[in-house]
Amino acid sequence: MAARTDTELVFGGTAARFHGPGEDLLGRTAESDGIDDHLRDPAGPRLMLVRGERGIGRTVFAHATAERLRAGGIAVLPVDCLPGDGEHPQLLALRLVMALEEHRSAATKRTPTRAPTHTPAAEALSAMKHDDRTAMAEALAAALARPTPAVVLVDDAHHADAESLALLGEFDYDRVPPGIRLMLTAAQHTAPAHPSPSPGSGSGSGQAMDRLAHNRAAHTITLPRLTLDDATAMVAQRLRSAPDADLMRRLHELSRGVPGALDALLAEWTGQNAIRTADGHAFLGTGVPVPLLPDHDRYVAALRALEEPCGTVATALSILWPLGRPAEALVASSTGLPAEAVTDGIRTLVDEGVLDELPGRPHSTASTSRGWTFRVPLLAHTVRERLGPVKRSHLSAAAVEALWADGTPQAPSPSPLLEEADAQTYLPDRIADAGFMVDRDRAVTELTAAARSLYPDLERRGMLRWHMGAVRLIEEQYARDLAILRSGQAAFGCGDYRTARTAAEWLVCGPAEGLDPQAVHEAATLLVASAAAEQDWPALARMGTALWWEGLPLSAMATVSGRVQALWQLEKWQEALALMSQTERVWQATPGSRALLELFSRVAEYVLGRPDRFTRALALPDEPDLAPSKAFAFNIATFDVLLGIGDLRAAANLLSTRSMHLELLPQPNRFLWHHLNGQWDEALALARRLLVNGGVLNVVPGHHLLPARTAAILLAQGRPTSAERLISSVRGRVNGPLEHILDHAEAEVLRTLGDLGRAEEVLRRGLRAADERGSFYGTDELLASLAEVHAEAGHPDRATACLARLERTAEQMNSGRTRLLHLLTSGKILGPDSPEARKHLHEAVDLARSRTQPFETAVTLLAAVRANAGPATQLHEAYEHFAEMGATLWRFRTRTAMREAGLTVPGRRQATAENEHLLATLLAEGLTNRQIAGVLRLSEDAVANRLSRLFARTGMRSRTEVVTAVLRGTQITTPHH
Repeated sequence: MAARTDTELVFGGTAARFHGPGEDLLGRTAESDGIDDHLRDPAGPRLMLVRGERGIGRTVFAHATAERLRAGGIAVLPVDCLPGDGEHPQLLALRLVMALEEHRSAATKRTPTRAPTHTPAAEALSAMKHDDRTAMAEALAAALARPTPAVVLVDDAHHADAESLALLGEFDYDRVPPGIRLMLTAAQHTAPAHPSPSPGSGSGSGQAMDRLAHNRAAHTITLPRLTLDDATAMVAQRLRSAPDADLMRRLHELSRGVPGALDALLAEWTGQNAIRTADGHAFLGTGVPVPLLPDHDRYVAALRALEEPCGTVATALSILWPLGRPAEALVASSTGLPAEAVTDGIRTLVDEGVLDELPGRPHSTASTSRGWTFRVPLLAHTVRERLGPVKRSHLSAAAVEALWADGTPQAPSPSPLLEEADAQTYLPDRIADAGFMVDRDRAVTELTAAARSLYPDLERRGMLRWHMGAVRLIEEQYARDLAILRSGQAAFGCGDYRTARTAAEWLVCGPAEGLDPQAVHEAATLLVASAAAEQDWPALARMGTALWWEGLPLSAMATVSGRVQALWQLEKWQEALALMSQTERVWQATPGSRALLELFSRVAEYVLGRPDRFTRALALPDEPDLAPSKAFAFNIATFDVLLGIGDLRAAANLLSTRSMHLELLPQPNRFLWHHLNGQWDEALALARRLLVNGGVLNVVPGHHLLPARTAAILLAQGRPTSAERLISSVRGRVNGPLEHILDHAEAEVLRTLGDLGRAEEVLRRGLRAADERGSFYGTDELLASLAEVHAEAGHPDRATACLARLERTAEQMNSGRTRLLHLLTSGKILGPDSPEARKHLHEAVDLARSRTQPFETAVTLLAAVRANAGPATQLHEAYEHFAEMGATLWRFRTRTAMREAGLTVPGRRQATAENEHLLATLLAEGLTNRQIAGVLRLSEDAVANRLSRLFARTGMRSRTEVVTAVLRGTQITTPHH
């Protein structure tokens, strides 16, 4: 089996690995072409400068340029400058002379000549020894004037001594032979219009570099930051996986497209296993914090190398910079530094590339600067988070007081924050950090309001932190418990189930005296829901018993509701209905508990084969006394059931009548919606993220719909091994909910691989488990598949018995999907010569089209044509449906059916490419030739011939090469077509 360690689609994903830079120089095409043209042009500039900020990739760019030159037969002489070189006058000039002379000597050593008495190298050594600037200039001129073609690469020239750079700037490059070029790389943190010192070298070197750039023989290439597209390509190269859009957004925001910062961030996150991969895509885990840069990082080291007060000013600005120009005065008042020292510190931080000065707005009469921001936001985060709690509170309190003084909640002024700051999170973040150093009542009010405005905060920008900050500031127990409940509900909403469960346990075990019973009821509900979200089935089993709730200071309503919900999550439907029947007077007491338990009972009855009340409730309006959030949650549960039973039309109607917007629905619901609508790319994108973050459970019933339907997509794409691995990764939850939906998905994989015996065992297991719980939900798919397995295995009596049970289920459940499965299965089993089969398949085609689900429509059309129950031209319709979804395996089967029906397959070249892609995918799945033959329903010889043609057309020589190409996402191309 081929290893897929980097691309397996399994529960929890796989930790991403950080790979170093590849061969491709990403985002530098224009600059690379430009410097190549200049260096190869005999009339081009003699002096090339490569400049850019810290971490922009000057050295990588220069070395890549050097490699291309060497490949073209041009000699490159490396001269590296190091920190501290600036303390040795004329050192760079000496190194240049020595490098040029050594190269000239090597080039002419085959031609015996009398050694000259005085060489430029000797003259340069003497000049440096005697500090003779004129002599060094003559030696450098002599070395450059000797016609020995080469490009001299001076890396990190900002570390060089100012005198050598001045000599280079004063030199007459017209005297240099065409074959000699100088290429220097140097840091440049500010725009050319604002010359500044270079880092670590003093103002002399910085000014000398600026003068050198203005030499008429010089041409400067300034490397820009990476665009989002180029940064995405770079991250894909580093991770060997396609980065998710949200991951790239955070990376680009924190790095601002600086490659060095991008790499630093990736290295830290991958080192913490925070980036996970699934199916060749990389995702950032839910709630993962921004990492801190280590002490050895280039940005941290550069800041620490600066003398005080730069460090103190940078520390204060890490919190205060969003305030703009007023931050300067606040830094002084908060740190005790003189105003002049703060101003000088800010100027140095700008010159050294730590801060960016923000220009004023055009035509503004105000100051030319709006303020300052950190050049690399990741550094600002690191500096801020390393602050001690006292200093952090002190600085944050200064910011809060300044903002509160600027306006009141009743009449706030326009935002005084810089537009580069996050105005929604800055003030509440500072209030939370300030804690008891600001007005407590106002802080609680504003933190609570800000948290509510950010709900549900799926990106965890601060909602939960603000709620917890409010809790810490509240002293009175009653109000504190209410705040704890809000924080727990907020935690649940953003996916932090551990925090939600802890908050709920605190309230359930010891609520404040006089706490509203409804609040305690909500805490009990939150406790059960959090345990379910964490998939703690043993705990839920205990919560489903009366014993667990005994002794807790809870109302009867909270106890009953908690027990019922625990049983519901465990899919113990009969026990749940029995308990609700015994306690109806209790849970009917309030609108909230009544609506919740009635929803539970309707769903339970539906699962147990009594669909009437659930179906009738679809036409009823929301409970009038329900809070909007509760009504939304109940509608989500109903929507999920409808998608689970494949009733897309009823689900769409629910969205419309209840004014629910699809983009605001939870990701599992949107996944099911996209799956049924045939939007498989969108569905897979959601599935990968949910699988990586552990969110594979849907609202009951049908906990495992997401992995099961994802596996079905993978199987349709010709990826049976990936589908099977996914199914296995979510199995084995002891005492958990039913897994019969997974059984159906696994059986389909086994059927595709031709293992009918194991498929039958798995299907029977699923049916037994469902029967033990009295569940009808999902059994229609099991029965339909089992009937087909019996028929294919040559057991018509067993197939007929399954079909009869499926018919009874369809009549009892009154479900469109169950009815379609019965018609379709009946047509397949009865055979093409049966009039009843043709009648059923005609009806199946009409029903499938009315349900407007592309995949089941296409499958039905294909089955009808194969049973002579429809015109062969219907295959074209099925073929297009499969193309829209990317169902490559079904496209292959449809092409086979077209040829058998005497139809011409459209797009010969495209068909050939699809065949090769499917074959390569099956190879990458680790299938043997025999297994591939079974999947494609070909002979082994036919598979071997197809492989030979694939190798011949692509130029690949082994299965390993093909697998590698697929795993890297490389297109399988055929040069001859």
